[in-house]
Amino acid sequence: MLIPADALPDLPVRDLLPEVSATLSGAGAAVLVAPPGTGKTTLVPLALAGDGRVLVAEPRRVAARAAARRMAALLGEQVGERVGYAVRGDRRVSRRTVVEVVTTGLLVRRLQRDPELAGATAVILDECHERHLDSDLALAFLVEVRGVLRPDLRLLATSATADADRLAQVLGEPAHPAPVLTAHARTHPVEVIWAPPPGPIAPPHGLRVDPRLLDHVAATARRALAEGDGDVLVFLPGAREIETVADRLHGAGADVLPLHGRQSGAAQDAALRPGPRRRVVLATAVAESSLTVPGVRAVVDCGLSRVPRMDHARGLGALVTVPVSRSSAAQRAGRAGREAPGRVYRCWPQARHDRLPAQPEPEIAAADLTGFALDLALWGDASGSGLALPDQPPAGAMRAATATLHDLGAIDDSGRVTPRGRALAGAGLHPRLARALLDGAGLVGTRRAAEIIAVLDDPGSATSDLVAALRRARAAGDRAWLAEVRRLAAATEPEAGASPASAAAEAPGPGGARVPDDLAVGLVVGLAYPERVALARDPGGQAYLMAGGTAADLPPESPLAGTPWLAVAVADRAAGARTARIRSAAPLDEATAREVAAAMFTEESEIGWVDGDVLARRVRRLGAITLTSTRLTDPDPAAVRVALLAGLRGAGLGLLTWSRAAEELRARLAFAHAALGDPWPDVSDAALLEHAEDWLDLGSARRRADLARLDVAAALRRAVPWSVAGRLDEVAPERLPVPSGSQIRVDYSDPAAPVLAVKVQEAFGWREAPRLAEGRVPVLLHLLSPAGRPVAVTRDLASFWVQGYPQVRAEMRGRYPRHPWPEDPMTAVPTRRANPRSR
Repeated sequence: MLIPADALPDLPVRDLLPEVSATLSGAGAAVLVAPPGTGKTTLVPLALAGDGRVLVAEPRRVAARAAARRMAALLGEQVGERVGYAVRGDRRVSRRTVVEVVTTGLLVRRLQRDPELAGATAVILDECHERHLDSDLALAFLVEVRGVLRPDLRLLATSATADADRLAQVLGEPAHPAPVLTAHARTHPVEVIWAPPPGPIAPPHGLRVDPRLLDHVAATARRALAEGDGDVLVFLPGAREIETVADRLHGAGADVLPLHGRQSGAAQDAALRPGPRRRVVLATAVAESSLTVPGVRAVVDCGLSRVPRMDHARGLGALVTVPVSRSSAAQRAGRAGREAPGRVYRCWPQARHDRLPAQPEPEIAAADLTGFALDLALWGDASGSGLALPDQPPAGAMRAATATLHDLGAIDDSGRVTPRGRALAGAGLHPRLARALLDGAGLVGTRRAAEIIAVLDDPGSATSDLVAALRRARAAGDRAWLAEVRRLAAATEPEAGASPASAAAEAPGPGGARVPDDLAVGLVVGLAYPERVALARDPGGQAYLMAGGTAADLPPESPLAGTPWLAVAVADRAAGARTARIRSAAPLDEATAREVAAAMFTEESEIGWVDGDVLARRVRRLGAITLTSTRLTDPDPAAVRVALLAGLRGAGLGLLTWSRAAEELRARLAFAHAALGDPWPDVSDAALLEHAEDWLDLGSARRRADLARLDVAAALRRAVPWSVAGRLDEVAPERLPVPSGSQIRVDYSDPAAPVLAVKVQEAFGWREAPRLAEGRVPVLLHLLSPAGRPVAVTRDLASFWVQGYPQVRAEMRGRYPRHPWPEDPMTAVPTRRANPRSR
């Protein structure tokens, strides 16, 4: 222990420190459940420091720096002596350092380089309940390190919520979970004040938050200042909303201080130190846990949080604004009761609170997993099989991630990481941005590529027009942004083989031309997101089609409207929306678009059925975007035939001309098939379309109109097998003789009941109806009046003559006196003529 226990602040975890040390010495791994304010982040590392270095992993840079400063202050030292920190782009440690606070992302990088963590005796994973991807990875990697390489390495996972069972299972074994220790916070009561907006508020979409909600949050912050003492902590989803609310709090009678992860360390320090006047601290979720904001007596919670989401079907990934979970709301409220009784103003109705999700969704469930999959590949298996992850990644998201890595050249066909993949990982960026940085440096210059990536990697500065965002960042000269530019420029050296200074400020671009700023931004964005290269679909330049196939629109007020080509960095699609909304983009031209998305360029002949006819053309495409289309004058006949058959199957047999002969032949064949089955062919629509290539001779047909000129009757005869073709007139004769000598056409409209319509006088003497299909099916006789109207329908002539005919004769003889109506039809002479008129 670096400091005597009685010299430590009297915080709830202090009395638990001996048990924590003893449990880790015995079990090797444990879970510590301790709410914010109990001292777990600062007291436990000091208690565990001894023979070797203790690594403390925090999910955020601001928390890592703040924890290191607090522990150093307890030791009466400066940061960098016995307590230091390391975050991306900033490290303060020395040979004396025995407690090092790092971000979980940096810990993952360190584990990749040195899985044994040489010199470390213990690792503390703080705030595991937040379930960030890096936290899950670090936990899984450390469990494997303890099991394979370092059984002596002590591992403590801390959580601010009581849901620790899953952590205990991951750290231990199925039958023997790791021990769980609990420290109970000594908090003061917090009064909950429900303060919903007075009017309707539009739900958040993407990064957009209704300005009326921000107006209400600012008004509620003023109310909190007026109704009590102490500082006010306001929770907002992002830096943009913090800036907006800060503008609305001018003249509030208090110092207004922002607190978010993109600030410089000095600015964050200012928000974490008490001031001479009352303060309103406007913070993102960084202040939910790990950090203590002193002096707070009131919390104003807007009820929103910002999380990453990925639309895997369209390849759209972005930060989105979502309602806060109940557990996060409770943690936010608890900030008001750390030092004295407090109040929390919740800017949503009490009735809605119970409908909020109980816990925040794990990042692994909905985020882009490309970087996650690269870390797994670097560890040895891109699938992550066998790792003790708290939750397994969704299969579809992992397939999309590994496909992206393969396209970037980061993994090979077997999923093993490549040297290119190691270079991408070394940039400390999302693999897509790393690819754009490393490849863009040689096209637009190292410095400029680093500047563009620094803008792209900052959600707050990546506004709708990225070129304007770049110019604003240069003009502002923010120290943190410039430091990140230097870090990114240095990261290109292993890939580019040159120092940043050796790369020209404007390097040759596609085709060897100099690349101006406007095009340089689009080029780098396109390298990161080639499938989001987009071409305008309308003259006004508001509607676009991305190379990946997603339709997207610019906001009406966008300064990019009318730009023919765009490289889209951020786009999202609301549930149920037909198109995506472009949130951030840069102008492009076709040559550069083809350069950055070269893998998506195709040039091929297309022959197919399009919009109701055969279309034969030579097409050049960039993914889903058609660049040029030229008509083919001599298309491949086989491909044309395939297109015609596809069109026929899609549109139906109505494309053919069905003459009466063709229709009657089809009906006779349908009857033969229904009565006798195979080998008589099935001539239903479905069967004819399925086997169209077998019976329909397309000959020289090349378009829809040619289909209408085909001889369908001749084609149908070809469908009849030769073994039965000669028997069609016997099985299903076209006409049948009747007693009068007439040859009457058989109606096969109903294959189950062929009909012969014959006048009564022509059937005199006929004792039995004829039978078809080898005698299996009797003809249904429609006996007609002299006017051709049915007077009887029967298959049993003998019964008709005895029972039905007398009634017919009684009704018809007066109506048709010139036609014979004998009393005995069986002996009468059949005739198709009327009696001659009497003179």
